Amino acid sequence: MAEYLVLIYEDEHAMEQADPSAWQTMMDGHTAFGQAHGSAIRGGNALQPAATATSIRSDGADGFTITDGPFAETKEALGGYYLLEAADLDEAITLAKAIPAAFGGVEVRPVRPLG
Repeated sequence: MAEYLVLIYEDEHAMEQADPSAWQTMMDGHTAFGQAHGSAIRGGNALQPAATATSIRSDGADGFTITDGPFAETKEALGGYYLLEAADLDEAITLAKAIPAAFGGVEVRPVRPLG
């Protein structure tokens, strides 16, 4: 078995403009995903909005530049993640298709073991 990080990207503006029932539908979808696939879930969480991010970059001279905001400006922001265990990429993709992302999509990436 291998581990896969599933990154959930959503259009934060669209989420903010959605009515409360859309939010509840999304939350119900995550609950259903957890109930149906709990044995594959190794971790996961929602993230605060991208506006709360702090980015840290090396300045190339043994120092750092720290700025408020996300690392990159994009229409869809990273809103949460699941760490899944799956036999292979195909199984991870099948699991990821069940993750609600009505205002965006998900990205599946294999975890690279170190050591």
